[in-house]
Amino acid sequence: MMRDVKQGLASGGPTLPSGSDGWEAAVALTTRWLARGERVDALLEGLAAGFAGQERARAQQLFYGVVRWAGRLESALTGLMVHAPRTKVRAILMVTGFELWEQGEAAPAVRDGMAAKIIHHAVGRAKTIASAPEARLVNAVARKLAARLFAADAAAAGSADPAVLAAQGSHPAWLVARWVAQFGAEAARQLLEWNQRPAPVYARWRVAEPVPDFLAPTRWPGFFEVGAGRWDDVRRLAAEGKLYVQDPSTRLGVDLVDPQPGETLLDACAAPGGKSLFLADRMGRGRVVALDAAAPAGRRDVRHARLKENLARAPADVQVAQVEADLRKVNPAFYRDLRLPESYDAVLLDAPCSNTGVMRHRVDVKWRLQEGDFARHAGQQLELLQAAARLVRPGGRLVYSTCSLDAAENEEVVAAFARSREGGAFRRERNVLAYPWRDGHDGAGAFLLRRA
Repeated sequence: MMRDVKQGLASGGPTLPSGSDGWEAAVALTTRWLARGERVDALLEGLAAGFAGQERARAQQLFYGVVRWAGRLESALTGLMVHAPRTKVRAILMVTGFELWEQGEAAPAVRDGMAAKIIHHAVGRAKTIASAPEARLVNAVARKLAARLFAADAAAAGSADPAVLAAQGSHPAWLVARWVAQFGAEAARQLLEWNQRPAPVYARWRVAEPVPDFLAPTRWPGFFEVGAGRWDDVRRLAAEGKLYVQDPSTRLGVDLVDPQPGETLLDACAAPGGKSLFLADRMGRGRVVALDAAAPAGRRDVRHARLKENLARAPADVQVAQVEADLRKVNPAFYRDLRLPESYDAVLLDAPCSNTGVMRHRVDVKWRLQEGDFARHAGQQLELLQAAARLVRPGGRLVYSTCSLDAAENEEVVAAFARSREGGAFRRERNVLAYPWRDGHDGAGAFLLRRA
C-alpha cells in the first residue's frame, strides 16, 4: 500500500529536459513526488512557463492519475522486483502502470493491443531517460504489472470491509474506515469512486453579457461547466474579469452570508480570494475586508498574490482592503490603526481544514493526511471561530464553513463554539452539509450563526 507522504517544502518544480513532452514531464513530476513528497500543486506550478498546451495537459493528466491510483499501483508492483530500482525508474513504472490502468474498461482485445503499445513506448523512452539495463527491467516488470492490473478481483465486489474498499479505491485504510463509520459502507464506496474520477472544471460567470457556447449550464445558477480544450479561452475571460474558475460548492457559505448592498463584510480566511470576490459580486456596492495570515517565513506567498489579483477585479462600487494577519493574534487596535472597521455586518470564516471534501481536485491530500490532523484542525478552527465572533456587530451574521466532510470539523466545532464564552452571544439559524455522492459537487459544511 502507498506510504503516507509528508508535505515537503517545495523549492520549485522539476527541471524538465529540453524538448521534453507530456509523458516525460509526468515521469519527472512523479520522480520528485516519490522522492520528496512535495505538494502536487507546487510541483505543477514549477513546470517551465513555456511548457503549455496539450503536452502540459497530458503531463498533468498522467501525474494526477499516478497520484490518485498510487496505492493500487504500489500494491501491483510489490514483489515484482528483487531490488528497489532508482526513483526515476519507479516513476516510469508508475506512469506506465497508470496508462495501463486507463485501458481497463476497454474490450480485452483492444486493451491488450493498447497495453503492448504502452509498454513498447515506455521501454523505448526508458533507454533514453534511464539506461538500457533499466529499460529491460521496465519491459519485464511492466508486462507482469499489466497482468496484475487487469486481473479481475471478484472477491472485492460488494465488500463492506474498509480495508478492501481502501485497496480497491486507492485510499488509506484508516481514512476509509473513518468514512464507513460516519457515512456507511455504500456512501464510502461512492465517495471513493467520486474521488478517483477526474474533476470537471466549473466557472462562475460574473458579467451581464451572453455566456459563451463552450460554457454549459449546470443545475447551480451562475455556474457553468467548461468545455474540453477551452483553457486558453478561460484564461482570457478570467483576465478580462468575466468569469472565475470556482466549484459550485463555494456558493454555500456565500449564500448563508447573503451579502446586501452597502454592507461591510469581513472575509476572515480570504486567500486566494475566490470567496472575497464572490461576496463583492453579490453585494454590488459596499466594503469587503479580506484578511489572511502571511505565508511562513522563507516561502513565496502565492496565495496573497492571487488574493490581490482577485480583489482588483471587484466591482467598482465595492471598496476592498487586503490585510496580512493571523485573525487570532490581532486586537481591535490593529484594525483601528489600519482605519478598518472594528465590527462587521457579516463575517465569513472559511476555515483551513482537512480538505476531505475536495479530494477530487487535491489528489495528494489523502496521502498527506494523518489521523491526528482532524483534532488539530478542529482546535485551530474553534480558535478562529471565537476570534471571528468578536468582530460581528450586534445582530450581525457569522458564517463558519469548511471544505471538510468530517463531523469533527463541522458540527462538533460549532457545538464547541456554542459552549464557549464567545459563542454564548450567538444562535444557530441554519446550516447546510454537502456530500459529493449526493450533491454532485465538492463536499462542504456551512453554518449561519447570528449575534444577539
